Amino acid sequence: MPNAKTRATDSAQRRQRLTGIALMCGAVALFACLDTTAKYLNIHMDPLQVAWARYTSAFGLTLIVSNPLTHTGLLRTKRLKLQLTRSVLLTASSVLNFLALRWLQLDEALSIVFTFPFIVAIVSGPMLGEWIGWRRWSAICVGFGGVLLITRPGFGGMHPAALISFAATVCYGFYAVITRIVSRVDSNQTSLFYANFIGALMLLPVIPLVWTTPQNWAIALMLVGTGVLGSAGHYLLIAGHKLAPAAVLSPFVYTQLIWVVILGYLVFDHVPNSWTIAGAAIVIGSGLYLLYRERKLGKTTTSESVVEGPLE
Repeated sequence: MPNAKTRATDSAQRRQRLTGIALMCGAVALFACLDTTAKYLNIHMDPLQVAWARYTSAFGLTLIVSNPLTHTGLLRTKRLKLQLTRSVLLTASSVLNFLALRWLQLDEALSIVFTFPFIVAIVSGPMLGEWIGWRRWSAICVGFGGVLLITRPGFGGMHPAALISFAATVCYGFYAVITRIVSRVDSNQTSLFYANFIGALMLLPVIPLVWTTPQNWAIALMLVGTGVLGSAGHYLLIAGHKLAPAAVLSPFVYTQLIWVVILGYLVFDHVPNSWTIAGAAIVIGSGLYLLYRERKLGKTTTSESVVEGPLE
């Protein structure tokens, strides 16, 4: 029988994992609020302005707690080209996601976003040498079948903006794989700094072309709030992954769908249709099976590979 010290250790580990799960659920709830805010702001201004505000305010906030003056090695990276590439891909995915939200319901867009583990599984072979077997290929095919059920191409089921959402997901899939590579040599703080800085810098030149002055202080606060929500969500994700393995936390990413359904109904009076519900169930089920296979084969992703959360 286990002694008192072993029981105490096991109990402490369980508490840590439960705390990590709670932090993950809190993070995806914040990301759901971010998407809701972005969709609402799209009514009042160009999505490029919303994306710029998200990265600029997040960059300003991160400078307060982590900057090159207080952390002298913050800008030091061994893979500068990859850091720049992943930052560009993340910015592109955010812009495309915000643009898609102009026409898609929150639950529709998120259901498509949830296919990003399939993209990661596909590109990990040529990029990381992590080839997948027939079981996971089968899960990927089933998952994409779920996406087809949601979008119903050729049947007038969904707005063409679904293609924009899928393009955002592809960008994020490549971003996630590159993030796994740079996480081996660079810290979380360095990667987050580059992501926010490059995003704000890339979008700055287009702001004079799309700028719309906020109609009131509430809209202005929402613009700043996009960065606050994104930064707070990332902070909770990082904290959660320090307490529990990625394989334990990853399934709880899917609780974000619950939040977007609730917020979509409360803010926009949107109700998911039966096609979206059925397709989302297939996508989530396939994604969970991929996570199960990764865990069983002992190839769970590093915490950095999921630290950003879905497209945020």
